[in-house]
Amino acid sequence: MVSIRKKWKRRTLEDWLVDSINMVLILFVVIMTFYPFYYLLIISFNQGLDAAKGGIYFWPRKFTLDNYSTFFQDPKWRVSFLVSCARTVVGTLLGVMFTSLVAYGLAYKQLLFKKTYFAIVIVAMYFSGGMIPYYVVLRELQLLNHFAVYVIPSMLNLFFLLIAISFFKEIPDELQESARIDGANDLTIFYKMILPISRPLLATMSLFLGVGQWNSWLDSAYFVQSNNLRTLTYRMMEIINQSTMPTDAMSADFASMNTVTTFSIQVTAMVVAIIPIMLVYPFLQKHFVKGVMIGAVKG
Repeated sequence: MVSIRKKWKRRTLEDWLVDSINMVLILFVVIMTFYPFYYLLIISFNQGLDAAKGGIYFWPRKFTLDNYSTFFQDPKWRVSFLVSCARTVVGTLLGVMFTSLVAYGLAYKQLLFKKTYFAIVIVAMYFSGGMIPYYVVLRELQLLNHFAVYVIPSMLNLFFLLIAISFFKEIPDELQESARIDGANDLTIFYKMILPISRPLLATMSLFLGVGQWNSWLDSAYFVQSNNLRTLTYRMMEIINQSTMPTDAMSADFASMNTVTTFSIQVTAMVVAIIPIMLVYPFLQKHFVKGVMIGAVKG
């Protein structure tokens, strides 16, 4: 403690100047990163017509919950929110489990035709058939206009497949051999031994795959026709592309609540879409920090 104080006292003017510049730059980056979301938050709690006048920067001028009330009372937004939650949970679980299972198999050193499998994975990563062949495949599999179109095509993530293979290769073979001596089969070893020690990998995969599922809207636009299967992000894109005047099914809500505008509903939808990810991240942060370094481990 004494040495730290002495070192602090020996700081030169140049040290103070560099630290001050760094603090100013960091503060600037934090403000530029955080303020856009904060602005959306205060606008969502402000009366829509009053917010249209401008001049709101730090806190709501006319606080109200009408925007959120209108948002959750509209059946379209409510159903879309539930669909997004369902696809995120189911899609993330299936994606993590299936990608991990395939990676565990490909990480097996005595696997036959391993080079062929890896060649297929690499080619699939860099080359795509395009939208029309992909649409035809989904149609032949009868996935169009079905909830399964959100989760089944994304069950295998090739990028995380390679990362998971690299991670599983680092696990000592002696650990699996001892389990086989005790009579455990490959699936038992995978679920009872490999997965519990792979939390950093699973947390990283869950975070990225979950965010991808939550933010995805192209599949809802191209492969789904039913309004009951539209996602929250699709509704956001839909209302953003509309004019500033209320239209369609939301016109009745705007007529009954004259303080709500299309822009205030847009902002409210954005806040609702961002908050779930922000709430989940702190629980995965500890494992996520370890997981992002997995790619640096040699395969």
